[in-house]
Amino acid sequence: MDPAPTTDLRELLRQQRFAELLATAQSVLSSHPGHRDALLFSAIAQRLLNKLPEALGTLSELERQYPAFSRLYEERGRCFVAQRQARPAIQAFVKAVQLNNSLPGSWSMLEGLYRMQGETQNASVAAKSVAALRAQASEVVLADSLFADGDLEAAESLIRDYLLQHGDNIEAMRLLARIGIAHEVYLDAQILLAAVLQRAPEHRAARHEHALVLVELQRFEEAAREVAHLLTDQPNDRQLKILEAAAAVGLGEFERALAIYRNLLVGTVEDAEAHLSIGHVLKTLGQAQPAIESYQRSAGLRPDFGDAYWSLANLKTYRFAAQELEQMRRAVDAPATPLVDRYHLCYAIGKALEDRQEFAESFRYYRLGNELKRPECRYGAALIERNTRKQIEVCTAGFFADRRNWGDPAPDPIFIVGLPRAGSTLLEQILASHSRVEGTQELPNIQQIVTRLHGFGPENEDPRYPRILTNLGAGDLARLGAEYLSATRIYRRSGAPFFIDKMPNNFRHVGLLHLMLPNARIIDARREPMACCFSNFKQLFAGGQEFTYSIDDIARYYRTYIELMRHWDSVLPGRVLRVFHEDVVDDLEGSVRRLLDFCGLEFEEQCITFHQNKRSVRTASSEQVRQGINREGLEQWKHFEPWLGPLKEALGDALHRYRE
Repeated sequence: MDPAPTTDLRELLRQQRFAELLATAQSVLSSHPGHRDALLFSAIAQRLLNKLPEALGTLSELERQYPAFSRLYEERGRCFVAQRQARPAIQAFVKAVQLNNSLPGSWSMLEGLYRMQGETQNASVAAKSVAALRAQASEVVLADSLFADGDLEAAESLIRDYLLQHGDNIEAMRLLARIGIAHEVYLDAQILLAAVLQRAPEHRAARHEHALVLVELQRFEEAAREVAHLLTDQPNDRQLKILEAAAAVGLGEFERALAIYRNLLVGTVEDAEAHLSIGHVLKTLGQAQPAIESYQRSAGLRPDFGDAYWSLANLKTYRFAAQELEQMRRAVDAPATPLVDRYHLCYAIGKALEDRQEFAESFRYYRLGNELKRPECRYGAALIERNTRKQIEVCTAGFFADRRNWGDPAPDPIFIVGLPRAGSTLLEQILASHSRVEGTQELPNIQQIVTRLHGFGPENEDPRYPRILTNLGAGDLARLGAEYLSATRIYRRSGAPFFIDKMPNNFRHVGLLHLMLPNARIIDARREPMACCFSNFKQLFAGGQEFTYSIDDIARYYRTYIELMRHWDSVLPGRVLRVFHEDVVDDLEGSVRRLLDFCGLEFEEQCITFHQNKRSVRTASSEQVRQGINREGLEQWKHFEPWLGPLKEALGDALHRYRE
């Protein structure tokens, strides 16, 4: 939301220039149709000019476009008060505070209206809410209200300024953590919430949010402890049970998670989320048909539930029936369909149409899905490119020579790095089929170490990481290596001497991996750029990978990746094994033997028949790697070549340099 028009409108309202306010708001709407705040201020001006029917009409339009905007219901309540309609006014104010608890005006109006209606108990509840808000700092109340209405940037700016001036106010810290959660900056949020709980151990809301963040950080044992603590007082709390199940999945306790999810089924539309989660667990376990049935139940309960349809599409092997495709199209076009469901549906429709070989229409939906998703992302290509330049400046051949054999000497980890959708799951499945190797998942631990080294706060022109690597001694790096091995032990259940960490983004930190764990193996999974980039473009990721929602960002990221990997090859020759996806498809046995030789492992036949491995797989390629090797995906992008000219142009010489 552009803040400039809103600031001007707010100033006109403050000056009580109502006619000018209405004219200015209408002017904003003529140039920015659907501008949320211009619609709201139009309605306010219409009410103050005693144009109540017009104001209510404007609010109806505002509700159609922004149904979760609390202030429209507050303004509707004021319109009904002006019309002396107490009951509709109460309903409107109740809706407002349900969406946004930090609305002192709505609570005050409710207190008065309830007293007029003789509803003393409700009036008392409203009065307590007014008193609670008055007891808080006005800046915190306003920031919380902005946050509830989705104005995250304004809320963050206000609450950061407040904390700088007033120190560690508990509710301000918690709000900043919630903003971090909304931006998926989970490590910052976890640190803030831990500080809140240190000061207020009985703060249940903060503890609940802390458990949620720990799940997102894949610190499942800690999350399970937090949830267990909360469940002692609220054993049947639905949201806590969902967190309990998520932690159980993370700990590999799949049957327990399924039991929890199934116990949440109550026979209403609320079951849609539970069926979706059940489907995800079954998919991870390789039970494709039961997973499909769970996803279909989920979609049946909520016909516009985009995630249910995308989960079916994301199996990669499911084919939508004509009636399902029609249902998805209707849901995308329905004005009431929320944005998050709309872009999930677009990706699902794109996949359905691709399977029907309707490539032009398929690309249209993939592009629309990206356009709808992209504004939610905070990705900046320039930051990644600057970090790459800094890595190259700091991590020279001499730098590594001076630190030879520093770090923890354990050879346990096998890192598979590269880009998503480049064949890393296939390599993982091959290696995890070996008797001495355990497959885990995309582990967050390296990124968490990097975040800590980087320090907290916004990125600047001279970031602390990777510069800080020059200040770390042999003992520091050994401790970091040992910390990584300790933190990842939770994922190692088979007792195998080696384990796989296939977080693709770790390619950016090969220098750190080498310094921390000089005997770990590092494998670069690489795929032809057009195939890899387009596969990312049509993939909606559950989290992260924010570079994938723009053709230009994808191409720039790919170019940055091969530039940095070429640097690692130069300063650490032979340290990284490069495996081209196309070579694995063309010569499976030769590629398997090369992989095993690099890892110091004896050849085992089951690595060739990797698709028979029943281990759980948690990535988008889970069903594909259970089908065995096929060439189907190698040139799939060529069906879309007429629309991929901008991608080719943006990739430039990377189209052939990727093989260097």
